[in-house]
Amino acid sequence: MGKPVRVINSVAPIRINDLGGWTDTWFAEYGAVLNIGVYPYIQCQMAVFRARRAVRERVIIDVENYGARLALEPGRIVYDEHPLLEAAVDIMRIPKNIQIRVNIYSAVPGGCSTGTSASVSLALIGALDTLTPGRMTPAEAAAKAHEIETVKLRQQCGIQDQLCAAYGGICYIQMDRYPKASVSQLWLPNSQWWELENRLCLIYMGRTHSSSEVHKQVIAELEDNTPQNPKLQRLRDCAEKGKNALYDGDLRAFGRAMIENTEAQGALHAALISSDMKQAIAVAKAHGALGWKVNGAGGEGGSLTILAARDPARKRRMIREIESIGPRIANIPIYLSRYGLRVWDSPVE
Repeated sequence: MGKPVRVINSVAPIRINDLGGWTDTWFAEYGAVLNIGVYPYIQCQMAVFRARRAVRERVIIDVENYGARLALEPGRIVYDEHPLLEAAVDIMRIPKNIQIRVNIYSAVPGGCSTGTSASVSLALIGALDTLTPGRMTPAEAAAKAHEIETVKLRQQCGIQDQLCAAYGGICYIQMDRYPKASVSQLWLPNSQWWELENRLCLIYMGRTHSSSEVHKQVIAELEDNTPQNPKLQRLRDCAEKGKNALYDGDLRAFGRAMIENTEAQGALHAALISSDMKQAIAVAKAHGALGWKVNGAGGEGGSLTILAARDPARKRRMIREIESIGPRIANIPIYLSRYGLRVWDSPVE
């Protein structure tokens, strides 16, 4: 391909601790979610080359985590290997006079229940958006990523993951009518931000999460009831309680909102809180944790957010004991993200 004419970078955070999850869906109709954008973020770098003659496969994507390479020709894409990436290329209308080569990397396993797929999609969309006139706002980029999953790929998908990846920080998302929502970022004093960051843990449960028959059963039950279903309202209330607790600087109340949300998930279906999750929660409780939240929709695999005790040594002991539950269970170091999607050019060398 020769020397690139541009090198474009984009990053997007993942999300944890989605209080109110399940209420950002089409069957809930309206809802409220409080979630937290964190690093490690999704990294995307795109090199742009001039296409001096007609070429096929104008888009090369190296999916580093999978050791895979996609060679794509816009307008002739079949969604088979990595549908999310293929659909993003398809929908973004890449100019015909260029070739691009993209590398995408995530330090978090896919299926971690941290909105990783939405962040991957958003990072790629953010980079591709620089190739055409005009720029998307964070809300527009999030809507485009959501469109890819729900319209192009016809998947069940709420709106919170894309919005948190676009805005970052601590997001209070109010969905008045699916999929339209407003996003308010909570700005906390540095001391409170640092204390929250110091206490939060992300525990990967050793295997990826995927949709299951349990989730289909939950969706079918909720779909058959009105949006005023008490189970959904309880989840909406957890988001508001979490927001108010953070504004009050009350981490104990925030931890209680996390616990109540996890209990509300279990009330949707007992299998949404796996046996490994229950063991990890018991360890967290024994070590004085203030709260715990099963990330995402719940079920087997995935991840758990824990709001640990004040003492860092006690937090480390807790993590070691949780990791001993299973051979692949692991703490993923996280840092709170003050920013959402970021896009910039590197010097061409």
